[in-house]
This record gives sequence, C-alpha cells and structure tokens, in this order.
Amino acid sequence: MSTDKNLNDGSVARALFRVSAPMTIGILGVLSVGLADAFFLARDGATSLAAIGYVFPVTTAMTSLSIGLSAGTNTVISQAIGKGDDDAAQQRMALHAMGLALVLGCVGAGLFYLVAPWLFSAMGAEGEVLDAILAYATFWSLSFPFLVTGMSLNAVFRASGESGVAATVMLGEAVLNIALTPLFIFGVAFVPEFGTAGAAMATLLARITSFTFITLYGLHRGVICLSCGPLKNLWNSVLRIGRVGAPAALSNAINPAGMAMVTAALATLGDTAVAGFGSATRVQSLLLVPMLALSSGIGPVVGQAWGADKKDRAQEALRLCFVICLGFGLMVAVSLTLTADMIAQIMTPSEEEAAYAAQYLRVASWGFFGYGMLVTANAAMNARDKALWSMSLSAGRIFVVYVPLTWAGVMIGGYTGVLVVAVLANVIGGWAALVAARATGLIAADWPIVRGVVAKVPKAT
Repeated sequence: MSTDKNLNDGSVARALFRVSAPMTIGILGVLSVGLADAFFLARDGATSLAAIGYVFPVTTAMTSLSIGLSAGTNTVISQAIGKGDDDAAQQRMALHAMGLALVLGCVGAGLFYLVAPWLFSAMGAEGEVLDAILAYATFWSLSFPFLVTGMSLNAVFRASGESGVAATVMLGEAVLNIALTPLFIFGVAFVPEFGTAGAAMATLLARITSFTFITLYGLHRGVICLSCGPLKNLWNSVLRIGRVGAPAALSNAINPAGMAMVTAALATLGDTAVAGFGSATRVQSLLLVPMLALSSGIGPVVGQAWGADKKDRAQEALRLCFVICLGFGLMVAVSLTLTADMIAQIMTPSEEEAAYAAQYLRVASWGFFGYGMLVTANAAMNARDKALWSMSLSAGRIFVVYVPLTWAGVMIGGYTGVLVVAVLANVIGGWAALVAARATGLIAADWPIVRGVVAKVPKAT
C-alpha cells in the first residue's frame, strides 16, 4: 500500500484529523448553499421561502441517497487499500462505482421529476407555493445525476486518505453556486429574473462544473482509468458496492424523509411555521458540520483498519468520535440558547417566522449531540460492512420515535410539542448508537459509558 493512502500508521486521532479536517471545510461549503438559498429566497418573498421550506427535506433525502451510495464506494475502496489490493483493481472499482452512480442518478432524477406534483401537494403545498416548488424541481432534477456521480468519485479520494481533494471540489462548487444564486433569482444585466427556479439553475451549473473538474482530475491522477480492463469483475464490484451502498443510501435518506413527514405535520400550523422551521434546520445543518465531517472521516479510518484486521484501532476511532460529539453538541446548545433570536432575525423575512426559527434553535439544539453520535456510528458500521445495522438504527429513530411522536406532539402541544419530540428522538438515537456499536464490535463492552448500559447486547457476527 502506498504510504500516502495509508491511514493505519500513527495515532487514530491524527488519522481522523487528516480525513475529517478538510471535510469540515467542504461540508461547510455544501451546507452554505442551503443557507444562501434560504437567505436570498427570503428576500424574494414569503412564497419563495415557504417553497424552499417544503423542498429542502425532500432534496436532502435525495442527496442522502447519493451519500449512501458513496458510503458503499468508500467501504470497498478503503478495505481494498487496507488489504493491499493492487492499483488496477482499485481503479476498476472506482470506475464501476461511477457508472453505477450515473445510472442510479438518472433514474432517481426522473422519478423525482415525475412524482413532484403529487408529493408536494400531499405535503400540504398549494397555489403559488406549489408552482414555485415545481419550477425549482425541474432544474434540480437535471442536476442530480452530476451530483451522484461526482460524489462517488469524491468517496474514492476520501477512502485513499485524500479528503483534501474532495473538500476542495465541494468548496469550489459551493462558492460558484452561491455566487450564481442571487444573479438567477433576482436577475442582473442580460440575466432575467427567475425567482425560486433561479436557485436551482445556479445549482445545476455549479454541479456540472464540479463534476467535470473532478472527473478530469481523477483521470489525470490515475484514480480512475479507462484502460485497466473496465469491464473486468464489473458485477462483483456492483454487488460489493450495493451490499453496503443500498442499505446505506436508505439509511441516509431516512432522516430527511422523516423531516419531510415532520414538515407535513408542521403544515397543519401554516406556511409561516414551515418557513421558520425550514430556516432553523438550515442553521442546524451548518452548526453540525464538525459532526458530519467526523462521519465522513471515520469511514476511511474504520474501513482501512478493518481491512487490515486492526479492530482495536477501529474501536478507538469511534470512541473518540462519540466523545467529540458529546462535548461539541453541548457547547452548541449553550451557544444557541444565547444567540437564537439574533440568528433567526438574519435568516427570516418577518418577526413571525423568526419566532418559530428561534424557538427551534433554543430547544432542539439540546439533542444535537445524540444525532452526531448516530451519524458517526452509522458511518463506522457502513465501513465495517454492517450497513443493515445503520439502516435499522436510522429507521428506528425516525419511524418508531420521531414521526409518530411529532404528529402526537403537534396535536397536543403545537409547535412546542414538535420541538420536545425532536430532542427526545436525538437523545434516544445517541443511546441506540451505543447499543448498535457494541453489537457490531465497534465499541468494547468495558468502555465506561457502555458498561452496565448495553453490555448485555449480543455481538453481531
């Protein structure tokens, strides 16, 4: 194994930092696009802001499918590196992953475009808000195959310990997207005013540019190769990627899909509640960047360690991630309790929407640590080839706890009831992450937090 790909040397903390630190910047850039859309569309009017409030959880669910597929790519590539497979085999798997991503991206984009009118109507959107949503969905659908395929190649770079490449591409795409967004929303010079659809147009152009760059760079670096027997072992690669990628894709999509169901419950309180909630969840996504970066970083570390049969190293990595999530999550909660009103005023166009956003940030933030533990455990289990466990963990949090209790909460306590359930779902998710990590061998039973809490859970084979 070439030394620049090796994450099994040196301390675990250094390996995590090597992969996660650049991804913090990359993920921050990507999530900033959602904040920029909310910021500029709020200035375009309440209709545009409400539209993006409906769209955001659905498009996030779609994006999460691509993240899950990239998890499958990360697993097969990182384990191949840990085992010492030759470069040609790695190049073929990377090419196979991109081909699979392209096919699935096109299928997903077509389905989203076709069902969008029915889906958003079922969520409660109507009138001008629904028209704005459908205008946005058209251009966003066109951008989706470029996103999925590019993310698959990004995963190859991350699995090789070169997350700086992936992060740079992500950041560059985000900067271009944000720069184009106000131009297409409001119009300037020869560019007409497109309103809500303009935000999706900017996304389409940025994703095409990003995909083109990383593909050419991957060919230049030899990460992918068209002359290495591209069809050799194709079916085997598809099965290996799909074994992790399929359940991981569902696992990643479950949370935003659940958020879409939560949005439907909020719609019973009116478009103002939806808009305020949507703005707050964008701020939440930005604040959770370090935890999301950890979930991106732990996959390659655990994958290479497991491939090299260094299980103690994989366990140490997840323990460290859990401690960081706990400390950082509580720090964010304290900070938001003090600054929620100021942040909400910036992200919303009126006092009514700001009140909803501020209340969410003050209350829901106290469960952020649990969500961080859940996403890092999911990433570690995917890299350990236990994607069904991560899918079950996400599904249980959403469909057993979050969604049914949200509908009960909105009927009993209104908006406050929804927020209390959000905290409860994340705290339970954090505890369940400990249970699943113990069962899959990623946390030892003698760890102080685990001893006496989940030690009786049987291990998975």
